[in-house]
Amino acid sequence: MHPVRVGLVGIENSHAEHILRHLGLDEAPALRATAIVAGDPERTARLAELGRVERVVDDVRALVGEVDAFIITTRDGATHRDLAVPFLEAGVPVWVDKPFAETRADAEAMVVAAGRGGALLTSSSTLRWLSDTDAVAAALPGIGPVRRLTVSGPADPDGPFGGLFFYGIHHADLAQRLAPGEPGDLRVSAHDRGLIARYRSGEVEVALDFVRPDLEVPFRVTAEGAQGSVDREIVVGGDYVQPALQAFGRMLVTRQVAVPSAEMLAAVTVIEETVATAGE
Repeated sequence: MHPVRVGLVGIENSHAEHILRHLGLDEAPALRATAIVAGDPERTARLAELGRVERVVDDVRALVGEVDAFIITTRDGATHRDLAVPFLEAGVPVWVDKPFAETRADAEAMVVAAGRGGALLTSSSTLRWLSDTDAVAAALPGIGPVRRLTVSGPADPDGPFGGLFFYGIHHADLAQRLAPGEPGDLRVSAHDRGLIARYRSGEVEVALDFVRPDLEVPFRVTAEGAQGSVDREIVVGGDYVQPALQAFGRMLVTRQVAVPSAEMLAAVTVIEETVATAGE
């Protein structure tokens, strides 16, 4: 059986380095990075060698029809729709690294394109797949119906890559894994450490605490239920991208979506509405 030929665009992102390193290992033969889109010449050469990538192209469109799966790791979520849609419409499975998009309209356009092409599509925070997140999810049934969920961690509303979207999507996606649902009644307030967005997801009151990066706080999840609570730091280790890459690989094998489209859309909606509300 031939390995899945994977193409990648967005080598400026540190995630690309993690992904290409793992795809270049002999112990991961099912997926192979066979092509990347060029960026800075020195970094392009280094990452091509790291991932044992044989083909480098200047135009991402040259890879449509030439790869079996495609990974988008460009930092600016505003570019993701234009990059993803040609592959999705051609039936190529796509993993859009966070953030999925910077508008609900762009996110919906990718979902529609995937449906048109019969392609698998996934996007999420890499934190969704970490063992600490799994531990929180496993503990929730033991605290009874969840009433409140708080996700806190660093996020910069003034960051250069889509502002709050670049890191804030971690908060929103973790919340979607643990308390999925379309956000309602969203409110935003400022505090001395940053911003808090509060909304309802079904019966759960969700709070996303976006803390200024200079304060160097970890990601943390606190869930309160009718019969107890769970409080856990989400530790981001050196290989934090690998579980997300493994989830992508499982999706390709099982042909089952890794993340429901409703959760991907809801995470984008939360950040988009938070940005809009904070700016009022």
